[in-house]
Amino acid sequence: ENAVKPLDLSITKNVFAIFCVAIILFLVFRSVGKQYKVGESAGAPKGLAGFMEPLVVFVRDFSKENIGEDKYLKFMPYLLTVFFFILFGNLFGLIPFLGGINMTGSISITLLLALFTLIIQMVNSKGPYWKHILMPPGVPVLLWPILVPIELIGVLVKPAALMIRLFANITAGHIIILSLVGIIFINQNVAWAGLSVPMALFISVLELLVAFLQAYIFTMLSAMFIGSAVEEAHH
Repeated sequence: ENAVKPLDLSITKNVFAIFCVAIILFLVFRSVGKQYKVGESAGAPKGLAGFMEPLVVFVRDFSKENIGEDKYLKFMPYLLTVFFFILFGNLFGLIPFLGGINMTGSISITLLLALFTLIIQMVNSKGPYWKHILMPPGVPVLLWPILVPIELIGVLVKPAALMIRLFANITAGHIIILSLVGIIFINQNVAWAGLSVPMALFISVLELLVAFLQAYIFTMLSAMFIGSAVEEAHH
């Protein structure tokens, strides 16, 4: 007889990575926050705070632009958290001796992040946002039965695109590196290392750029989607 197995709640590599990134984020921003408690008289931030402040200001600026000066502050905690969580998670996945823990290369994690964006967007959506979807302006009423379903599907497609974009970009880089290193073993000739290793190193450096770029794109598009939902009617 098949024995009934208990629910497996053991910690996976991705869960371990989430805990590690969360602890790193806590320690980094606790240290950074202490410098700002001193006040403006302390002068320009130094050390870790001096490195993190431009990134925080960067996220603040594009959030203000996409959401609006009077509304963006409400969403800054989420946008800053998701930006640094993805950035640190991407960088964490590039550390080779950790056994290739590719946290943001797991579609379940990118799905959850995209779901958070969708929930925040829906909870804070205003009447003009739904009016634009359900009663498209400047479109003949006869076309509404065609356009309204497309607009409603678009509401779900946008977070799905967020999910797939982050997952695919991060996974692709790791697959390329694995393929390049694998050439040595497939051909069973160490001479291939002369080509494979420099190429894998180049892709690894490129992955550093992708790590930042994907955190930026995910957060910027999240801000854009939230901004479209909270926008007031134009007068």
